[in-house]
Amino acid sequence: MLIIPAIDLIDGKCVRLVKGDYRKKTVYSHDPIETAKRFADSGVKMIHIVDLDGAKLGKPQNLSVVANIARAVDIPIELGGGIRDLDTVHAVFDAGVERVILGTAVLDKPAWFLRAIDTFGHRIVVGIDARNGLAAVKGWLEDTQKSALELAVEMKELGIQEIIYTDIDRDGMLKGPNLEALKLMGQAEMKLVASGGVSTLADIRDLRALASYGVYACIVGKALYTGDLDLELAVEAAEGHN
Repeated sequence: MLIIPAIDLIDGKCVRLVKGDYRKKTVYSHDPIETAKRFADSGVKMIHIVDLDGAKLGKPQNLSVVANIARAVDIPIELGGGIRDLDTVHAVFDAGVERVILGTAVLDKPAWFLRAIDTFGHRIVVGIDARNGLAAVKGWLEDTQKSALELAVEMKELGIQEIIYTDIDRDGMLKGPNLEALKLMGQAEMKLVASGGVSTLADIRDLRALASYGVYACIVGKALYTGDLDLELAVEAAEGHN
């Protein structure tokens, strides 16, 4: 299994929210480039970046920072947050991003989204953020009436191969991932990246045990910034070495 460390950006700074609440923000670093370098030196194979300003405003706001990170590290980065048209998809790839994560914008399956899948294939990943099993949109500020599993199945039918599943109620809480929700998502029979709540080596081992449900990677955020989880040990645990 892969460990993918997360960098969430607001005003060019590394922050973490609690359950996606923009009012509950903690700034952990004013230098996301150095943070990314430190992550890369720990042996990870990808860095996950979310432009939280972009998620809220509907267009990436930290793309210059993201481009600087892409130039500073020699591993791929993926980006989500406010990517809601084809021109923005192209701009993000031009900034050096390897994978684009789409969320809210795909619900109605607009033509530009279908063209993005046709053009970029597996480099387009869909992030499904869920609260109580329902997909949430607009930077987690609103819930839909569509289940996360239903949305995943629809995405698979359109050609999406991979889902990043975030349990909002676990995000930033350091209480472990929602294993039952991930098992349910496994019914979509897609590649799954687990996000939300991972804070211990035991959590990572629990996620490794869900390989048969499609879970092949997990995103780790707050626990790395608080020191609850050592990234190098997490990588070893994900590889089954401890």
